[in-house]
Amino acid sequence: MKGKNKTKQERGIFLQKAIAKTKINRERLARSIEELSIFGRNENNGLDRTTFTQAELQARDWLKGELHKLHLQVRLDQAANIWATREGTDKALPSITFGSHIDTVPNGGKYDGALGVLIGLEVMKVLEEYNIPTRHRFELVSFSAEEPNPFGLSTFGSRAITGKLKQEDILDVKDADGTLLTEAFNKAGGDSANFEACVRDSDEISAYLEVHIEQGKRLLNKSIPIGIVTAITGIYREKVTVTGEANHAGTTLMKDRKDALAAASEMVLALEDICRKYPEDEVVGTVGKLDILPNSANIIPAQVEFMLEIRGKSPQEIKEVLSQWNRRIEEMNRPVKVQRKIILDQLPAPMDQQIIQEMEEQATQLNYSSLQLGSMAGHDATHMASITKSGMLFVPSIEGKSHCPEEESLIEDIEKAANVLLHTLLALDKRLDSL
Repeated sequence: MKGKNKTKQERGIFLQKAIAKTKINRERLARSIEELSIFGRNENNGLDRTTFTQAELQARDWLKGELHKLHLQVRLDQAANIWATREGTDKALPSITFGSHIDTVPNGGKYDGALGVLIGLEVMKVLEEYNIPTRHRFELVSFSAEEPNPFGLSTFGSRAITGKLKQEDILDVKDADGTLLTEAFNKAGGDSANFEACVRDSDEISAYLEVHIEQGKRLLNKSIPIGIVTAITGIYREKVTVTGEANHAGTTLMKDRKDALAAASEMVLALEDICRKYPEDEVVGTVGKLDILPNSANIIPAQVEFMLEIRGKSPQEIKEVLSQWNRRIEEMNRPVKVQRKIILDQLPAPMDQQIIQEMEEQATQLNYSSLQLGSMAGHDATHMASITKSGMLFVPSIEGKSHCPEEESLIEDIEKAANVLLHTLLALDKRLDSL
């Protein structure tokens, strides 16, 4: 009996040593990246794979096909999120979940979002290939509609499963062509009639991990391959409407004008000035969308509507910028009316300290240098952090480019991030939910 126990123990030690040396298959992962990038590719070599379009539906079918090949349990929830489950040895334990999204912005790149899903797919392939058991169920998720989209509801899938999007929020929502959101995601496999049934309880998931390209130059400038995210930026958005008075551009003297565009321009430049002078580099302000009425060369603009956005790693930073901007608007001496409506007030989301430490430890054991940094973009992990321990890894972005056809990351860096994810997941599998 003693000998048998010793043999079992020895086998366990051998297995652990084998697992410690396990790495992802770089060539296979590179092929997956290229295969998925076919869907939605345009003449500029960018990707038009916006959410619930034909190209995105084709990409979803490709992903589901790859998951079925691994004999994973594949399902779609009511928000059309794709889930693939690999069972653990202890069915009583909550799952460990990882993934991202495969939709893109118009004329986007092949790494943003998709990389997190494809690395998750490669992790599942490695676990199956080497027959590595885990205590927890492992779940790969591809979230619906993470990117800003024609329906105006970004991070759709992750907000749905965390209960932040309700049935009432999706009814009668349409794109510019009049297509109903409910019709679009039902076509993708969702169920709008039972939408809120997709909500996951916090006791169902032990942790959520996501890999993403950095979309900036901080890792690149320091020649560091692994970014470990400490927190995801807060995002504040307002729709601002400036109303003046239309009049003839030639016959109206400058002193008599009520120019909505001139006033809006002053407000935009004020935001830029405040953010440029703010002491923290990661505080940024943007006006990226602006509509002018009547938008004619010989008419003084009567109305301007623009979207203002402020991002920062703490609520206080956003509050301070907003306070300064409010003061500049009050001091503006222009005969116009200003109306403002808050569109989004998303608090920064800190990542879990245990996961941060585990990622750092695994990177060190793999002899990869790493850097802790904040995420200046929003991600699905923002919402997942409200129901479970969450963490993110960043891969360097060549020239910091993203949301464009030139978006690129080196396969050498991608491989390293994938290995850190694999070993972090296996380490968390041992340590989470242990008595």
